[in-house]
Amino acid sequence: MTESTLTAITNAVGTSTGPAEIASTIGRLISDGSIPSGDRLPTVRALARSLNVSPSVVADSWRRLHHAGLLATEGRRGSFVRARRQPEDPGRFWQVPVNPHTYRLDLSTGTPDPALLPPLGPALAALRDEPPVSSYLDQPTLPTLSELLRERWPFEPAALTVVDGALDALDRMIAATVNYGDRVLVEDPGFPPTIDMLELAGAELIPVQMVEGGLDPDSLSRGLAMDPSLLVLQPRAHNPTGWSHDAERVDLLADLLEGSNLLIIEDDHSGEVSGSPLHSLGTRLPDQVVHIRSFSKAYGPDLRLAAVGGSGPVIEAMVHRRQLGPAWSSRLLQGVLLQLLTTRTTAETVATAAATYSTRRTSLINSLRAHGVTVPGTSGINLWLEVGDETNALVALSARGIGAAPGSPFMVGPGTPPHLRLTVATVDTGYDELAATLAEAASIPPGRRVGA
Repeated sequence: MTESTLTAITNAVGTSTGPAEIASTIGRLISDGSIPSGDRLPTVRALARSLNVSPSVVADSWRRLHHAGLLATEGRRGSFVRARRQPEDPGRFWQVPVNPHTYRLDLSTGTPDPALLPPLGPALAALRDEPPVSSYLDQPTLPTLSELLRERWPFEPAALTVVDGALDALDRMIAATVNYGDRVLVEDPGFPPTIDMLELAGAELIPVQMVEGGLDPDSLSRGLAMDPSLLVLQPRAHNPTGWSHDAERVDLLADLLEGSNLLIIEDDHSGEVSGSPLHSLGTRLPDQVVHIRSFSKAYGPDLRLAAVGGSGPVIEAMVHRRQLGPAWSSRLLQGVLLQLLTTRTTAETVATAAATYSTRRTSLINSLRAHGVTVPGTSGINLWLEVGDETNALVALSARGIGAAPGSPFMVGPGTPPHLRLTVATVDTGYDELAATLAEAASIPPGRRVGA
């Protein structure tokens, strides 16, 4: 802390010395750059003396700034201005997909095959006969949909609601549970939007390694020793590796997590088209788990719906906060989803899609193996391909009209070799030719100039 910082705050506050006014004034000084990121703020007692107020008033102001994510408190070292992401910094997520229609074959998308989604027409037609009638005061979730979801949930949820997709659920859960400086366990590699959300919330990320079969119990044990408040994981069809937890792995993880105060968020983003049975930690730790079930990959992204069920206090806090904004997801769309979930022909279509994704994935894996390349995972629509050099591999594939997602945005800690993430949901032919091209790109070592 410099005297100039203390003077700047004192002059700017003037006679507006209530805790809210002090916090707002300092917030403006931070926003306009008068107090730069990383600057240490005056001590509570020093600023209280300068403003001629009680230390409790300044302490209250500090709490408000901390809650807003503007301050980081580092014990005896004091309070520091939090570094804020600049508007031009897009984060990890927008490093992943390429511009649409750039390549003849785009393997960067992470999205399902539109041709395998069930038609929405019959479900919409059914609503014409008896559309849901709702008001602002109704429950956020259609009672009949809530009842059906509870019947199909992997464990007995204390609370359940519906929001606008899995990413909306993650965003709201992180906003409701993560404070600046909280330590959060994340998969490494993990899903870039989740990492972005946590970094924007000011969390300190603790990577937990992904190994054969999912989260590494040894890595999780080391992470738990750092006193985290949250674990975010994908129980099946892990993006990007394709691993899914089996019952044995869930028991190993639950043994480590049992008895802690840790909240666990499970992101079941692929649901019924994951190609793997669901094994949820909620079967062992129902009070600690919030399970998210997305319907986008199985039933269509334009439904914009996901269910969130599990720990009561956490979900209820999210529901109450949401009432100050959108309050509920369209009950018309919920009615469409209810029709889809209870129609035999739709269930058959979804089952066919799951089998088709599995066939496509396995076909390319087998072709890659024939070219000496092994990839991990057992489910989902993505492959995690190790390469000699990320940039060289991307450039080589681009020259052949193939787009791929760089692996670096998925990585949290150091030490993971370069990879590409390949979405194979729409690849229905030409497996051997594609495998040969991928194997060639993967073999290019660092330092070689592609095309030279």
